[in-house]
Amino acid sequence: MSDIGFYFGLGWKHIISTDALDHQLFILALASVYTFSNIKQVLILVTAFTIGHSLTLALSVLDVIRFPSKWVEFLIPCTIFLTAINNLWRVNKKNGSVNVNYWLALLFGLIHGMGFANSIRIMLAKDQSIGWGLLGFNLGLEAGQIVVVAIILVLAALFINILRTARRDWVFFISAGVFALSVQMALERLPF
Repeated sequence: MSDIGFYFGLGWKHIISTDALDHQLFILALASVYTFSNIKQVLILVTAFTIGHSLTLALSVLDVIRFPSKWVEFLIPCTIFLTAINNLWRVNKKNGSVNVNYWLALLFGLIHGMGFANSIRIMLAKDQSIGWGLLGFNLGLEAGQIVVVAIILVLAALFINILRTARRDWVFFISAGVFALSVQMALERLPF
């Protein structure tokens, strides 16, 4: 049971560390279209991502599925720029389609979950308590994502409410920046 704390820390670092830019960009793209008035929707969205991430991580650790890591590493920034494109396409709508966002988060969470699977598979396979390790990791992941979302929502409130930036401009600026960075990442990770 003490493993939960160790794996919680791994999940936390998976989102919060400086090496987690791809995950941070994905959360930024997902959350940039929301404000504090949509906090419940954003938390459900983040949890949908965690569910997808957890599912493929568990299936990977249990050796039910395996995908070549070079393709997973390429697909992760692709999920980010597709999310940013979705934001740019819907920039004039108030909240976009919440259902579409939930499905994107769940589906893309499946891909992101495979990204860390190779690293954690070795640690968890040596452990006798795979379930507790996965639980700890996923709780750390969720906590880290909530902190990242809180920072994004605070920045959105600052720009939209205090600096009087139009919400449309905020979403466009963030999504365009995320799009550019993720396309660069995808080009750097071409699997062929």
